Amino acid sequence: MPAKSRKPFHPKKRRSFGKKLKPHSPGTKPQLALSESQWPMRLNKYVAHCGIAARRQAAELVKRGLVEVNGVVVDNPAYQVQEGDVVKYKGRVIEPEGRKVYILMNKPRGVITTVQDEKGRKTVMDLLGGQVRERVFPVGRLDRDTTGLLLLTNDGELAQKLMHPSRRVRKAYHVVLDKPLAAVDLDRIRQGLELEDGFIKVDEIDYVAGRGKDEVGIILHSGRNRIIRRIFEHLGYEVKKLDRTWLAGLNKRGLRRGQWRYLTEREIVMLKHFV
Repeated sequence: MPAKSRKPFHPKKRRSFGKKLKPHSPGTKPQLALSESQWPMRLNKYVAHCGIAARRQAAELVKRGLVEVNGVVVDNPAYQVQEGDVVKYKGRVIEPEGRKVYILMNKPRGVITTVQDEKGRKTVMDLLGGQVRERVFPVGRLDRDTTGLLLLTNDGELAQKLMHPSRRVRKAYHVVLDKPLAAVDLDRIRQGLELEDGFIKVDEIDYVAGRGKDEVGIILHSGRNRIIRRIFEHLGYEVKKLDRTWLAGLNKRGLRRGQWRYLTEREIVMLKHFV
């Protein structure tokens, strides 16, 4: 009995959520109100609600001694903050954001995915152009040379869920290699590879429809550092271009490179349902 043929990967045919939306226009800010906080609250959760970082990253900031409560440095993320406590981060008083903000960006190449860069390089925050009043942070990372979809928010709880491995949040990428990908190597990636930091198996991979064998579509939920580049380096290929085309049900349709926009309320509800 002949084997069932595989349909070629075609990132442009992925379903979008809702109607096509225009890039950011000043004055349009779909948001969801912050629900009432429950006291007492873990310190790392409090810092996350202030829009400083996602909860796991906030825990690391606390452990590094960067957070004070009522004038005393507290390095225990589980410390219970009481209503009325004065919390400072790097000497500045921080308070939970009153409204949640959700931003979708099409990151260009050469931009750092961080709130600030010690070397003075351009960051994703610079692309916002000072038009966002709330303190937002990027959810996860894209390498400096990787382009495509990036979510920024001050919703630490949602960010934590999106990045947690147990949620298995899928992301799709368009990969351009330095040479055609051999069929045997395509199958090896499908079966899974043993890398220096453990076994990795992608969710889907195939050649991009209508393109050369050096262009591949790949879907995975792993958030391991530089995982796609390392997969191909392991097999002797170099990734020339890497573009994230789909993230947790969101795509970049209508969003040109370097542009950003606020999510609609419908998209926010979809994201929260997704995780």
